[in-house]
Amino acid sequence: MNWEDRAACMGMNAQLFFGPDGERKEEREIREAKAKVICALCPVRAQCLDYALQNSIKYGIWGGLNKEERARERRRRARGPCAA
Repeated sequence: MNWEDRAACMGMNAQLFFGPDGERKEEREIREAKAKVICALCPVRAQCLDYALQNSIKYGIWGGLNKEERARERRRRARGPCAA
């Protein structure tokens, strides 16, 4: 069984995690907050985030983080543990 098979989002509407083109900021913030609630309860959140970071995924909510948050996490990890 892959980590994806155990994800809390498995079988859910992907639009919750991947917004439509032209989505207004207010709508995006609400949608992302709902998605992040699901991610917070997910048993494979860390694996999901690692996958998104290793594969430079730019869109959607992965591991509870949006595009901007993943970019910050990628930079943080690149600095290493001593830079925290």
